[in-house]
Amino acid sequence: MPHILDRPIWNALQTEHAGLAEGGALARRYPPSIVPFAAAGDSSRESLEALAKLAAAGEVMALVEPETITIPDGFDIVGEATLVQMIGSTPHAEISDPRIVRLTEADAAEMLALAQLTKPGPFTLGAQKLGAFWGIREDGRLIAMGGQRLRQTGFTELSGLCTHPDFQGKGLGKLMFRYVAGQIAASGATTYLHVNAINSGAIALYKALGFEQRWELNLRIIKRRP
Repeated sequence: MPHILDRPIWNALQTEHAGLAEGGALARRYPPSIVPFAAAGDSSRESLEALAKLAAAGEVMALVEPETITIPDGFDIVGEATLVQMIGSTPHAEISDPRIVRLTEADAAEMLALAQLTKPGPFTLGAQKLGAFWGIREDGRLIAMGGQRLRQTGFTELSGLCTHPDFQGKGLGKLMFRYVAGQIAASGATTYLHVNAINSGAIALYKALGFEQRWELNLRIIKRRP
């Protein structure tokens, strides 16, 4: 029986993030100002044509699916990866730390700068429209953050974990991970995440933090030709 996390993008845009979706019954995407994720309803010609219509010339979309991804005509593949989907085996306890604060739209530019420096994955000025983010500052500078990305009924993806290179090795990444996972659990949702399959170090760390590998997904980043 299909699981709601089998197709995380499509099912997020059908449930908790339906209000953000562009498109219709055959294909949907997030606004590009928020995140480049998109999905066709299935691999039929009609769905792929509908997906193609959602992208302007030169625009990029990121597709994540359990099966081999068929791309619409008129697009080039500009990136590919295998993702490991991991899910929290038990809820994380809610923790507190006086250094951690809720980030707001006023912090968006600093959040984007930190994400561009550390490259945790797709990140934009509009990322906070997906879910809550928290961070740590030192001397007024944002040095670590983490938050929520894809959300389906009963599930929330932990994402956007970043630690400034000058402050790595101090346990801030692990602290932010535990904090965000605790906040997700407190909301009643199950925490999950995605990690590149070649990042064995991160996979081992997440296992040590109580996450189990659920399965693998395919990522294709495509760009519409002019």
